[in-house]
Amino acid sequence: MDNIDKLLDSLSKSKFRGSFHLNNKMKEYVKEKGIDKIESDTLDIINKRLKIKLPNDGKQTPMRQVHPTFIAQHATGTCCRGCLQRIHHIDDEHELTENEINYITKVIVRWIEKEVY
Repeated sequence: MDNIDKLLDSLSKSKFRGSFHLNNKMKEYVKEKGIDKIESDTLDIINKRLKIKLPNDGKQTPMRQVHPTFIAQHATGTCCRGCLQRIHHIDDEHELTENEINYITKVIVRWIEKEVY
């Protein structure tokens, strides 16, 4: 088990984080589009919504079934800069680096893979 799997296991035990799951429609969407498309979408979402701290931080990520990435963000604590700082120790006052964006994407995609496959 690698560090991301350990993190996801720990987060799944949280009453709040563990309450998020993909519904059957979202699981089918992932299977239909493929994990590469989901990863690409996730990178786009992270760059648009998390790269810099937005004035609406903490409210920029939908909680309903719009796209699997949004649900995964809540489950993995990557939904806002505040959660990124608290859970992943990524400072919320700087623009995310490429390495940080790649890490966040990896965490989200891994959670989605665990939900679907």
